[in-house]
Amino acid sequence: MVAATASAYEGGFSDPVGAAQTVFRALMDAMARPGSIQPLPDVAVPPAPLTASAAALIATLADADTPVWLDPLLAKADAVRDWIIFHTGAPITAHQPDAAFALVAAPQNLSALNGFALGTQDYPDRSTTVILQVDTLAAGAPLSFEGPGIESRVKIAPAPMPQHFGAQWAANRQAFPRGIDLVLAAPGAVAALPRSARLIRQEA
Repeated sequence: MVAATASAYEGGFSDPVGAAQTVFRALMDAMARPGSIQPLPDVAVPPAPLTASAAALIATLADADTPVWLDPLLAKADAVRDWIIFHTGAPITAHQPDAAFALVAAPQNLSALNGFALGTQDYPDRSTTVILQVDTLAAGAPLSFEGPGIESRVKIAPAPMPQHFGAQWAANRQAFPRGIDLVLAAPGAVAALPRSARLIRQEA
């Protein structure tokens, strides 16, 4: 049993079916069109430092069969842990390779994307989907991508992002069809960078 705080019981979907459908549709649109920015309404009110966008995504995606890893900023917040367990039933794991989903509140401190499960050649879907809480999708350093689902090229400017993101993403792309998928949870919006998206190196 979960020794949940009072806040763990609050802030979930008031309309579970409708909210989950709305969030799932936004995420699927984002995955189908990598780098595009999709609106994501505030349908959850989680305890800080978990944001409304990230909470809506994990509440839609996670269940009892999908272990969730929390970065240190989230892991030290008991209310966040309890909220996720109560509203999704998902177990919390301390081991990155065991996670089906990862929630990262401080992307700038994430130095190893390849520490998560990358899947296998036979089962590339057995990888971690990493949800990054970002402050913006338009005011950070611009990143250009090409690949499936992208007409020509797409530019997105999220912040903050993981350390040495360019090198990390290039390594992730080289592992294809293995590799992680990134979901960027911004205030009121979501974008996705599936492993198939190729980062275009900026000219000096």
